[in-house]
Amino acid sequence: MGKAYSKFDITAGLCAVLLGLSIGFGYYIKLWQLDANGLSTGIQKLPYWDFTNLWAGGLLASKGSVGTIFDVDAYRAFLRGMFTPQLADQEWSYPPSVLLVGVPLAQLPIAVAYVVWTVGSIVALHFALRPLSLPLLAHAACLLSPSGFTNLLIGQNGALTAALLIGGLSLVYTRPIVAGILFGVLTMKPHLGLLIPICLIASGSYRAFLSAAVTASLLFLATGLAFGFDVWTLFIGKTAPLMSSILEAPYPQTYQAHAITVFLACRWLGFSVAGAYAGQAAALVLCAAVATWLWRPQNPIEHGKRVCITATLAIVASPYGYSYDTIPMCVTAAFLFVTEPRLSRLAMAVFWLFPLFIHRINYHEIGITVLAPILLVTYALAAGQRRAIGLEPLPKAS
Repeated sequence: MGKAYSKFDITAGLCAVLLGLSIGFGYYIKLWQLDANGLSTGIQKLPYWDFTNLWAGGLLASKGSVGTIFDVDAYRAFLRGMFTPQLADQEWSYPPSVLLVGVPLAQLPIAVAYVVWTVGSIVALHFALRPLSLPLLAHAACLLSPSGFTNLLIGQNGALTAALLIGGLSLVYTRPIVAGILFGVLTMKPHLGLLIPICLIASGSYRAFLSAAVTASLLFLATGLAFGFDVWTLFIGKTAPLMSSILEAPYPQTYQAHAITVFLACRWLGFSVAGAYAGQAAALVLCAAVATWLWRPQNPIEHGKRVCITATLAIVASPYGYSYDTIPMCVTAAFLFVTEPRLSRLAMAVFWLFPLFIHRINYHEIGITVLAPILLVTYALAAGQRRAIGLEPLPKAS
């Protein structure tokens, strides 16, 4: 990792990576112990649980039955008929534009598609991280982070969304059109992009803003032309209310074990649904204020740190945040580990490992997990301010 880093620094990083990998592989082996129905014996679900939605939704859309994914009972019956009658309840939860990815994947057997999806997502993350110029060990630690392993386990999309978010933020100044395209694609999971318009306006990155708007519009049109424009009406009228009802369910619920949001913390504290929304709204406003300050052209904080802080803030700003969405947090911990000699390497290793323990903390009905990204951002901001002294501000983007 270079002469500037002590033996302790390297040892701490290696120990964290090896610990994370060992625990991750342990989960992976346990997950793929299957019963006679093909369900994981540990969770009684398909081992590629979340990927099933993307693949099955794409299959239905390719067969001209896209309406089935918006009918909860019909969709569950289809899944049970395809896999096993013992399959747990599952529902479609994505914007219809995701089907543009799901349909090609559905042309492959689900096991093959699962491998293509997970490997492809990690490769995309690899390229998105390259502008940060991390040492090899730190770069590998981001790709194989605990949060990354969670995505690998269940076929989630956190690695891809992290690639789009971090990649886009990294390229705002140097390749604004490409950055905008990445942001436009991120509308497939829009709640993680709540801060992007604020960052682009604050930095004066109008080419990236326009590129993002055009890309999002083209995705909307392509989805409508491919599957019928009524899919957007069905999404707004059925899927969006369904996801809201899941979010607003009484605390605690089993699926909340992987949540890492201010909304969940408020529910844990006994707030009503309205109170939890108010708390989340306050968090969003605060995150927006920090993002505005970060992305002003006169702010001298180095760009890599700006990218990492903003990507981590995106987790805090959203009411929908889960352990598999925390790859940006792991990236931030790795970035600070190698760039901030005055910060505790042990603390950064703990932040990097934290996604492994989100579900364990929540299982004990202690809804404080969102404090981890908040503390990490605070740590990064303090370090950024110290290193910013004497640096020239970035030029205003065109």
